[in-house]
Amino acid sequence: MANERLRGAIAERGLTFEECAERLGVAAKTVERWVTNPDRKPYRRFQYAMASLLRYEVSYLWPDERTMAEVTAAGNAELVRLYPHRSAVPQSLWPQIYAKAQSHFDVLVYSGFWLTEDPAFLRLVKEKSAAGVPVRLMLGDPESAEVAARGADEGIGNAMAGKIRNALLNYSSLFGLPGVEFRLHSTTLYNSIYRADDELLANGHVYGVGAYLAPVLHLQRVPGGELFETYAESVERVWQSARRISSPTERTEVRA
Repeated sequence: MANERLRGAIAERGLTFEECAERLGVAAKTVERWVTNPDRKPYRRFQYAMASLLRYEVSYLWPDERTMAEVTAAGNAELVRLYPHRSAVPQSLWPQIYAKAQSHFDVLVYSGFWLTEDPAFLRLVKEKSAAGVPVRLMLGDPESAEVAARGADEGIGNAMAGKIRNALLNYSSLFGLPGVEFRLHSTTLYNSIYRADDELLANGHVYGVGAYLAPVLHLQRVPGGELFETYAESVERVWQSARRISSPTERTEVRA
């Protein structure tokens, strides 16, 4: 059966599939499938975007979906703690959550230089490598426009690229370890994300200040929650687009 509520709401607003698709940034065929095939539900963000466009509740257009109140309640349960800035996070928390990692050990940053100077963290990477846990370390490509822009945003200019190169050098002993992979990304990061299985720390990026002065969310995955998944999916997208490197100096030299 088709989703007649969705079809009727679109018609009521005088819109076509093509017009809805353009507003949501998807293909017209995708909107058509949402209507004609109830098993092809849109991602949550598109459900809310469509509901807002049509001025209906999500639970009306997709009756088996949860209400916004339920989603909000689950999101509150996901938040372990909010820190006003990274320097307020206990130094012991980073190795503490990574020590639990069994399937996901991810670091997504521009430089994350401070972490490369923590002997406990470096030791933990080696221990997890020996235990067969995949470790994924993603740093900004120091030659990219995105890194240059972030350096300008923080007011440190080319020093951002230098911090990345120094961070990679500090990681020298980790290159070549089983299961440890380094990639350079050219992404505009709005958060640095540190994930260990079902916990993560999301350090926001704020224009004009370094990440150490920006807020940090400590999140845990809970049934029905969406916050954790939103950040985790972001990590996966950057990972897929990033470039693998096999040494700390591979294509990171300053251009003449």
